[in-house]
Amino acid sequence: MKPIQTWYEEYAESHQNAVNQRIHFICVPLIFFSIVGLFMSIPNTVLVELTGKEDLLISNWAIVAMILPSIFYLRLSLKVFLRMIVFAFLCMVANDLLSEYVNLLWFSVIVFALAWVGQFYGHHLEGKKPSFLKDLQFLLIGPAWVFEKIRMK
Repeated sequence: MKPIQTWYEEYAESHQNAVNQRIHFICVPLIFFSIVGLFMSIPNTVLVELTGKEDLLISNWAIVAMILPSIFYLRLSLKVFLRMIVFAFLCMVANDLLSEYVNLLWFSVIVFALAWVGQFYGHHLEGKKPSFLKDLQFLLIGPAWVFEKIRMK
């Protein structure tokens, strides 16, 4: 596996434009947030039906969905792993609170779609294709890169 710095450098190649970077600082976390919301919208009864157990330790699809990305982040760097786990936890808490006021499924779908429109607009301004078209792993690198850029500022 490539070192994290190599991933960041490759990702940065198609994110040089300042406007595109600002768009990514907003849209990448929103996409992550909305994906967590989409997974949280899956009824927990599905987990119970799949396992046959009523007293599940894991009762949230978002937690289940974070297992593989967490392994990916941990293999890259402990710091990246910890940042992304904290962010995922905050996304789950915020989505849980939000679900009391809005239909979480529809809200997440709308945020997801609008954030991707923003992403593609940013890449239009940049004049370069999104990195994930080269390698799907860049979909996981994007959020880590955004938080690294924020940390560096």
